[in-house]
Amino acid sequence: MANEKRNTAVGTLESEIYTHKTLYFLREPAIRAAIQKLSLPAGSCGLDAGCGIGLITQLLSEAIAPAGHVTGLDLSRQFLKYAKDNTPDFLLHKHISFQKGDVNSLPFDSDTFDWVWSTDTMWPGSREMGCPSEDPFSMVKELARVVKPGGSVAILFWSSQRLLPGFPYLEASLNTTSQATAPFRKQMKPEQHALRGLTWLRDTGLVELAADTFVRDVFAPLNDTIRNALTITFQMFWGDVDQEVSRDDWAEFKRLCQPESPDFILNHPDYYAFFTYTLFHGKVTE
Repeated sequence: MANEKRNTAVGTLESEIYTHKTLYFLREPAIRAAIQKLSLPAGSCGLDAGCGIGLITQLLSEAIAPAGHVTGLDLSRQFLKYAKDNTPDFLLHKHISFQKGDVNSLPFDSDTFDWVWSTDTMWPGSREMGCPSEDPFSMVKELARVVKPGGSVAILFWSSQRLLPGFPYLEASLNTTSQATAPFRKQMKPEQHALRGLTWLRDTGLVELAADTFVRDVFAPLNDTIRNALTITFQMFWGDVDQEVSRDDWAEFKRLCQPESPDFILNHPDYYAFFTYTLFHGKVTE
């Protein structure tokens, strides 16, 4: 998710890991569907670039089972330690390994992997906001460099959401704020927006380009994990935008999106929401 990577610099390591785990259970059905769409070859060798705490790395390993190997790469030593400690022993080393590294300068030789995958990592924007790079084209080019001819490059992004049913004007207002649209900024070129992913792949020289969008529906009754994940999501997208919306909109946001409010929207017996993930993928020329 766009804001997930940006906010991990805030708070304790424990709260960061809790956030990643909780959001994973919200996102997992959409991410699993995206992985299935790729039909990764059984027994292949792949890279999960920007693997975080390694939960999606395990999904990728399942997709190429019973053989195959996935390398999870991330800049955070703490996240990598958690990933190693929480990967089943029968998978670790033989089918999954983790390595510290930067997606802008991958520590691998060219033509190393059969495929490379990246979830919510390839967000272009300022380094001050925690984005990997200001140049998405160079990032994608580096991913393609380590993939063998004929192999695939896949990048997945959180691409839209409708989380406040019955309040479309409020949600539209909140979604125009800098926090909701970050890391994209008005002064950035259109080609730097995440939904221009096909351009990034095409300009890198990839072929057989495709885009697929996957919907995750959420509806009442909500279990505690999903409630917590949605509450975190409200804060990630809109939690600090009080200076960018009207006083009335900010009061309405607090009334609907704070758990202590008697009108907390997740308590509605017919609550429904959805969000989407978009997958851009292509192949390295042979």
